[in-house]
Amino acid sequence: MRIEIREMTPGDIEGVARVRIQGWRHAYRGLVPQDYLDGMRPELFAAMLRAAAPGEPADRVHLVADARGTGVIGWAHPGAYRPDEHVDERPGRPQEEAGQGSYGELYALYLVPEFIGTGVGRALLDSSLRWLAGQGHRRLRLWVLRDNAMGRRFYDRVGLVADGAVRTDAIAGMPVNEVRYAAALDAEGRVLARRGATLGDPA
Repeated sequence: MRIEIREMTPGDIEGVARVRIQGWRHAYRGLVPQDYLDGMRPELFAAMLRAAAPGEPADRVHLVADARGTGVIGWAHPGAYRPDEHVDERPGRPQEEAGQGSYGELYALYLVPEFIGTGVGRALLDSSLRWLAGQGHRRLRLWVLRDNAMGRRFYDRVGLVADGAVRTDAIAGMPVNEVRYAAALDAEGRVLARRGATLGDPA
C-alpha cells in the first residue's frame, strides 16, 4: 500500500477527525473516563478544525498520512512550543531568555489503530521533525500521558527522553498526569544523541 505524508487539505478534515477519535479510544482506554471516549464525536472536532483554519498560525501545521484507496490513516500536528507557566517559568528569568522560542512541539500524533506498528507513525514523526527543523527549531518537546505505555515506548525507541517535567490536567473531571519528552534536532530534523549535553539542548 502506497502511503503519502503531506499537509492536510480541507478535504482531509473529516478523515483527520476520525483518526483522532479512533486514536484516543485506542490509546486512552482505561486511562480516561470511558464515557468521555464513547461520547467523542468526529463531526465536532471536524467543525473545530474548519473554524480554526482561517486563523491557523504560520508556526504550526497539520500533516496527514494518506493511504491510496483508504484515505487518511494518520495525523500529526507539530508547531512552535507552547510554554507552560507552571513548568517552564523560572524565577527572575524571563521566558525569552530561557530560549523557549527555539523549541518546537509535537501537539498530537494519532493513527488508525490497525496501522500501529507498520511504520506509518514513524513516518509521520519524521516528517513532523523535518518540518520543525525547517522552521528553525533545534529542540523538540512533547507531552504524553504518564500511563500511556504504548506511546512512551514509541518515543523511547526514536530517541526522545523524558526531561523530568510533569504536569496534571483533567479530562472529564478526572486528573491525568503527563510527562514531557525532549530531544535535540539537527538541521534535517533528525534526533541527536544526548552525548552528555543538557537534555533538549542542541549539539
